[in-house]
Amino acid sequence: MVLDSIPLSSADINLDISGVAGFFGGDVAVSAMATVHVYQGRKWLGWYNSPGSYEIAKRYGQLGRSRWWDGLYPGINVDPAVLFELDGMFGPKYRAVHSGTVMTKTGHLAHLLLQECKGIPPDNIHSLPNSRITTPACVTVVHLHNEPAMEEHPRLFRDTTSPLALIPIFVSAATAAACAAYQDWYCFSMIVLGILSSGVSCYVIGTGVFTFTHPLPAKGAPLGDGVLESSGEDVVILKGPEGAVNPITRGRFSLKYSSEPEYHNIGICSMLLTVQFLAQLLLVPQGEIFGQIMFLSSLTVSWIYNSYLSSLDKESIQRRILVQQVLREPVMRKFKLGTRTILVVFVLLVLSPADPEALRKVLDDMLPNETTVWRLFKENILIEIPKVLSSEKGRTNAFLFKDAVAPTVQMSDRKLLLTLYKDARTAWEAYEK
Repeated sequence: MVLDSIPLSSADINLDISGVAGFFGGDVAVSAMATVHVYQGRKWLGWYNSPGSYEIAKRYGQLGRSRWWDGLYPGINVDPAVLFELDGMFGPKYRAVHSGTVMTKTGHLAHLLLQECKGIPPDNIHSLPNSRITTPACVTVVHLHNEPAMEEHPRLFRDTTSPLALIPIFVSAATAAACAAYQDWYCFSMIVLGILSSGVSCYVIGTGVFTFTHPLPAKGAPLGDGVLESSGEDVVILKGPEGAVNPITRGRFSLKYSSEPEYHNIGICSMLLTVQFLAQLLLVPQGEIFGQIMFLSSLTVSWIYNSYLSSLDKESIQRRILVQQVLREPVMRKFKLGTRTILVVFVLLVLSPADPEALRKVLDDMLPNETTVWRLFKENILIEIPKVLSSEKGRTNAFLFKDAVAPTVQMSDRKLLLTLYKDARTAWEAYEK
């Protein structure tokens, strides 16, 4: 075709979008790339002209761990799992009741389990007759039975929306064909280079093997029963052998690449994306206005698709992988209780039988009050729990505390103490139900 037949060939304007293309949509593209590790086949669907090549190259380049890559892409070397949001979140505090282990911060998997428990509908036990309600709180009891191997490779989920990737792929191919038809080889070559660099990068990043690891417990280790307590109102009780509990408290998701620890293949992809960015700066302004519009159209459609991928709830997919494939569908039941005191006594009942001193530490940790009334209440609770659980006779009059109020307790404190005893009785009724 002759030059005069190109649409808008007589226009005097020049979009000069080459500089913007390298930066625009980089964060969205990196977030969208994280889906390749949780969905089957996603790594084959990156063959479109994606925006943000410079931003992507800068982020990927920081994965490389050699002087060469550190010189080209300076910054802190990050772990691939952290970059793609498969690790890096801190979980709640954990206290084991039998081993005495205390972890002020747990990891990403404990965070995932806590979020999963928040989505479980509770049994409204606080509606029990005579139950006091001040600040309702929830406790989830998780019975863990599966003891996974030290390293496993969970199966990725199928994505029913994968055909949507054909839209940016088709648009990128169609715009490149339109540029070729009107012999705008500058814009044609930039669209094709964008398709190749994005497709190769998506495939290379997608070769990382999604892996679950956790340390195996020592032989003869006690039960791993313990409490996960967030800063909010949610408490999670873990019940099961140590080999089933420490995947939550010490396990992690990671990505295994054949190029570890230097990640040279990812560094090469970053260089390819950098070359794409520099070529765009030089060649796109040399193209015709029609070719520049085609180039911009391919970027716009790709950005919309990347935004869609970025909006997917990748954390919920990770939770499904954790619960269904790592923990193998543990039994989880959630209860909503009317007061903090009811919740804590309920937790102690679920964790029992256990060493009284271990229960005391859990009790002090969850109810740090140390006044005379609270100390008396805690002492009576710790004495009562073994009694009521050891015999049916003890269960009948559990937590009634008829003679437990010390005569030295002042009348003003006596009222509070009786209220706390009433809460303990309510916790027992909830536990019985």
